[in-house]
Order: sequence, then C-alpha cells, then structure tokens
Amino acid sequence: MQPTDSKASTTSDVTPPTSETQTITIPPNKKKSKPSSKTRRRLKDAEPLPFTIDGLSHDGRGVAVYGNGFGIDDGHIEDKHGKKIFVSFALPGENALVKITNSRASFEEGEAVSITANPNSERAVPPCPHFGVCGGCNLQHWQPDGQINFKQSVLAEMLIHQANVTPDNWLAPVVGDRLGYRTKARLGVRYVTKKETALVGFRERSSNFLAELNECHILDPRIGFEIENLKILISTLESRNKIAQLELAMGEEMPELPDGNQPVALIVRNLEPLSDADIEKLKVFFAARNWQLYLQSKGADSIQRIALTADDDMSQQFGRLYYQLPEYDLTFEFIPTDFTQVNLSVNRQMTKLACDLLDLKAGERVLDLFSGLGNFSLPLARLVGETGSVVGVEGSEAMTARAADNARRNGINNTEFYSQDLTQDCTDKSWANQGFDALLIDPPRSGAWEIMQYLPKFNAERIVYVSCNPATLARDTKALLEQGYRLTHAGVMDMFCHTGHVESIARFEKVAM
Repeated sequence: MQPTDSKASTTSDVTPPTSETQTITIPPNKKKSKPSSKTRRRLKDAEPLPFTIDGLSHDGRGVAVYGNGFGIDDGHIEDKHGKKIFVSFALPGENALVKITNSRASFEEGEAVSITANPNSERAVPPCPHFGVCGGCNLQHWQPDGQINFKQSVLAEMLIHQANVTPDNWLAPVVGDRLGYRTKARLGVRYVTKKETALVGFRERSSNFLAELNECHILDPRIGFEIENLKILISTLESRNKIAQLELAMGEEMPELPDGNQPVALIVRNLEPLSDADIEKLKVFFAARNWQLYLQSKGADSIQRIALTADDDMSQQFGRLYYQLPEYDLTFEFIPTDFTQVNLSVNRQMTKLACDLLDLKAGERVLDLFSGLGNFSLPLARLVGETGSVVGVEGSEAMTARAADNARRNGINNTEFYSQDLTQDCTDKSWANQGFDALLIDPPRSGAWEIMQYLPKFNAERIVYVSCNPATLARDTKALLEQGYRLTHAGVMDMFCHTGHVESIARFEKVAM
C-alpha cells in the first residue's frame, strides 16, 4: 500500500535537466526483483525499518542505504551497512518506515508504509483508491510535473552515460491528459467463487494475482469507471469461470462515419463457447453503452464481432475506430487489435512536435521508418505538399495496408507504403535509393540498432527519433554521432503519466564536412 501522511504538493515550474542533476541509480533486474517463496515467508511478519531516502532509481523508486543515520537499535545491523534498498512510494529527502519485500545479497526492496519526517514538496495524494495495491501504475504519490522532470533527468543521464552527449537544446516536456488517458489495455478477469464476484483489472504489484478494483483513474473513463459494472455483468454469466481477459481499444466518437458512434471496443477472451443466454446478456450491456463486442476463443484469427444492431457492418472481421489530428485535418481509421498511441492528447502534440523539428519544406522527400498506420507519415505528407513525397516502411503487412487506406481516405496522394523487415539492410530497394532530405524513426522498445548500421546510406540531412525506451535511444544516439550527426534537440513526453515508462524525442542534424 502507499504510505500514509501524504502531503499534497504544489505545482513547480518544469525545468530541463542541468549538469548538477543527481546521479540516478539503475534498478535491479526484474528477474532478481521477484522474491522466492522462502524469502516472502521470512519477511512476511518482519517489522518495518526506518530509512532516509537519498535518491531515485530509473524507474522512480526511492533509494536508501543501510546505516545512513540509523544503527543496530533501528534494525540496521552492521553487516548490512552500505547495502542499497529500493523503496516504492518514497521520494528524495524523506524519512520513511519501509516494509522489506525482497532481500538479495547485493540489494533489498521494500515499500514505504509511512512518511515519518521531511515529506518531499512534490509528494501528492494519489487520486486512485487502489493505488499501491494495483500494479497498473506506480507514481501517483508524486506530483505529475515532478514525474516528468525526473524522466527528463533519466534521459539526460542515459545520453551522457552511453553517448557522452548533451543536446544543444532541451525541449520543454510535452504534457497532455494525466488521468483518464489510457485508451488501450488488457484487463485480466477471474471469478472468485468464495466471494461470488468477478475481478476485472490489472495484476497486483509484484504478483500474479488480480487486484480487486472498482475503478481505474488511468484508463479512459469510458472504461475506467465501468469496471464495477463489468464485474457485475461477468458474475451473472453461466461461463463466468471461463472468461480470462478483456482487451480494450478506444477511439473518438465520429457519428458521421461507419461505426463512429461506437468508439469503444472490447474483445472478450472466452476459454469455451458462450451460451446464447450469455451472449444475449453481453449484447444488452454493450448496446446500452454503444460499445463494439468481440469474442475470442483461441488465437487472433478466432476473434469474432457480435452484431448489436441491424446497422452493424458484419462484412469484415472487425469494426472501425477513429482518432483525429486536427492540426493537419486528418482522421485515422484503425481496428481494435492495431497498435496506436495510448494517450491521444499527447499524440496530437507529439506528431506536431516531430513535424516542427524536421522543419520540412515543400518538395522534400521524407522517410518514415516503423510507420504503422501512418500516424507520422500523413502529417509529413501534408507539409511537403504535392511536389514532395513520403515513404513509410513498416514490418507488419496489415499496418502497411492500413496506412495506405488512411492516406486515401484523407485525400493524400504523395505517399508510398512498403512492408519490410527493418532489421535487414533495405537500401537496395527501389524506393530507398533516391535519397531522403529528412527521416523519422519510431521504433519499438528494442530500438533501431540494426537500422543504425545502414542508416547513413539514406543520406538524410535531418532525423527525428521518437522512442519509448531512453536506454535504446541513448545507445542509438552514440551510433548516429559516430556517423556524423549532431544531437540538436531532445526532450520527453508525458505519454504514460503515473508510470515509470518514458517517451522521448530527439532531433539530429548532419554535420557539414
């Protein structure tokens, strides 16, 4: 649970990291973070110990050291002096009582159960009543501006550590919706016979058990405040013991478009066929909320849409969802299983920032790697105009087709989309050998190391790199610097507020020889 005696913080100005930024500790490997059953039993009844929080780890946990201001009488036995402990729900400078949850030879882990002195000025009252038990987020005890400033410090340290570089300019953090923002998620489901109720939600922290939730303040409220009703619904089904998961996807309501009045889609993972009576209950519940209903009995190919009204288009496996980028007069169509950014408010700002950083001119040729459904490609195409062109390359054939469809629907004729394994050198392809003025890359968490090996062949003057993992961005930055590029801008975006995940962006410019 989160610590008591929390104090609401005041909003502070967001400032870029400086050379005086405190060193941030690398957290332990996740595999080592899982305590053994023997360790859990030994620590279960142990009394909390006092600690002074000295710093933070990359994932936002407090870091303390045995023996720092405390002695044997406080439970800090001499053999442990100097040993680090990673403390959830604690902030720098605070004195906390810490319940130890894991003990290894080189480190320990715990969670603050109370703040006994010196609460950090950025400490906040968590908005969600389930915070501290639910594993869906881990930073609600921290005022959001403090979180994003810290994430920028993480990026700064990684750039220095891995690439020995600081950008010429730090960008102001991109901030959007900080509650009710998440439009994509998978929620576990389990019916508990003893309690005669279903559990719906995320897993408990450091556990395989589902948290007992009634609401979620991170999920889009169209689902976040329907969890209790979903629990009641599932509890009434004959197959309540055979529902394993709900996969949800949400878009924007656009009644003028097909399925546009049904902007919420849920895929019900059922381990055995549902009875007609169960399907009817689901249909009534979903129809009352204008949600799209899908059943999935096996793999992705088994996903089946269930018609709720006579107007539902059942000619395809999936219905349609939509989101917009008003800045560029664009509407994107996608299906529930497509990858989309989870925070639509940040996505609008992120696409504009990326376009602004590329500083495109009419007639230029742009390459978009990992182009997905065209989230960046189509705004870029608007900017280079009919005399310019954008080439989007994506590993998924389905997403490549979706991008081409979105271009057509938006009346864009200066784009080409190709499906390609980007881990392999593709510079010999016909679309690649004409060179590019600018390049945008938005890789997965693993980064783009393979692409870095052949990227210079594209001869782009300007590169914008969007990343969901600052460690791989920093690694790839080193490669770009060695290939004759300069890091002109870098910053972070609040895509995943209240979690330790960091979304970042960097701009590179070729150095004149």
